[in-house]
Amino acid sequence: MIATDNDFENLIEDSDGWFSDIELKVLDLEKEISEWRESRARQLAEPGSGREAGEPAPAGTAAFRRAEGTGGRRHREFLRVAGNPEPARSQGRTPAGRTRPSPADRTQALIDRGRRPARRHRSRRGGKIAIGSAAGLAALIIGAMIVFRTGPSWPASVATVQSEITTACQNPNVVSEPGQVNFACGKDTSQVLWVFALLTSNDNPGYASASTGRKGLEPITPVQGGEIAWSLNLHHPYDPLNPVDSLEVAARAINNIVGGATLTGTGGTPTVQPGLESKPENCARYTGSSAVISHAGFPSLCASPVASPEGQAALVADVYQQWMPGATPVAAQNVSVLFQNANDPGDPQVQAILKTLPSTGG
Repeated sequence: MIATDNDFENLIEDSDGWFSDIELKVLDLEKEISEWRESRARQLAEPGSGREAGEPAPAGTAAFRRAEGTGGRRHREFLRVAGNPEPARSQGRTPAGRTRPSPADRTQALIDRGRRPARRHRSRRGGKIAIGSAAGLAALIIGAMIVFRTGPSWPASVATVQSEITTACQNPNVVSEPGQVNFACGKDTSQVLWVFALLTSNDNPGYASASTGRKGLEPITPVQGGEIAWSLNLHHPYDPLNPVDSLEVAARAINNIVGGATLTGTGGTPTVQPGLESKPENCARYTGSSAVISHAGFPSLCASPVASPEGQAALVADVYQQWMPGATPVAAQNVSVLFQNANDPGDPQVQAILKTLPSTGG
């Protein structure tokens, strides 16, 4: 393996030397041609320099004499450099007295005389590479602009409320009693909480309405909020301006509106309060079936789950009208539109509704 490497290195060195010899030969020939032209011009300028036919060439053309010696040798070298084959008799011969210059001499000659300019096709190739690189970079920039361009989105406050909903829904007491309905914190329905907050307080936990007395992120009167908070087993006094407290109260209230509740009346007698699902006509709208399930001491519930997007949207609109007494059908419809398009803030109806958001402070 080492011997092969040495042979390969010697081959490369010999090739370099051969190309250097060629360059030096061309430079020598160019110099001699220039000298010959100057000598010829001087001879023609002298009186009586004309030659008759057959007269031998002047001595100044020694660079092109084909006799044995330096002139003939350089003529053959010129033919090889120019791409013309040598006569057969000179193939394979080494001119007498010819000594190969050392690498140091070749290097010095190249420094003194310079190397021939690079071929043009390499420059053209470099230009094509530069153009291709620029085109590729432009395509990448355009692609990045398309991929990362921003589109319509929900207000930034929605993300904050969603995080607070995650905390509020960890309270197991937000479900309705005794039906255990948990529409407000369901995996596919919990957006009802941030939609209500967005349309009622504009996601402002310090919201307070002087006309209705409602306060908090999910506006409710402090008295009503306190009554519901009692069933949540909070480990601290209820604060209507605390966003998590407000969301827990709203979640329990929404679940009670949907599934009803059983309360203990005076004298310890249970009182059943029906929910929206306790009415067969509502179940027909929400599920497509009017069938209900009834148990003694429990509010009736729809026999089929409210699973379709249309049924859930209708339920949300009804809940909003009970949560916000006096709400118009248009306001209830807006709530259902936002609920259905929770993952599509670019929907034209959504964008139109967002432009009507209430100002904070009531």
